[in-house]
Amino acid sequence: MTENTDEVVRRVLADTRVWAVVGLSENTARAAHGVAAYLRRHGRRTIPVHPSAPVIDGEQGYPTLRDIPFPVDVVDLFVRSDLVGPVIDEAVKIGAGAVWTQLGVRDEAAQARAREAGLDVVVDACPRIEGPRLLAWY
Repeated sequence: MTENTDEVVRRVLADTRVWAVVGLSENTARAAHGVAAYLRRHGRRTIPVHPSAPVIDGEQGYPTLRDIPFPVDVVDLFVRSDLVGPVIDEAVKIGAGAVWTQLGVRDEAAQARAREAGLDVVVDACPRIEGPRLLAWY
């Protein structure tokens, strides 16, 4: 099941603070950069997760989720669909509360594993679109 409920999307946007953004690099032309900036404007801490471990807006990046030395609320995936499975499995292992895959990013089996592990799952969606639609203050 990949349908997002407004209740889950609203909860992930409103009740979380630390977002690990997988695929966030120094390339400001990429969608991940704009979404991370949007999340920061709304009080979220965005942690870059990229092999090069860049520092973005003063926030130290990490090469993998397991390298982040503090709890993460949401793992936001800006990767190709064929790379989603291992990242979602890692999100489960680190104890993230939710996974969010961006527009066009899907992996039904991995999403099901995340739900079975108790994570909130938002699929094929963008916080910059869903925030204004569901939260008047967002």
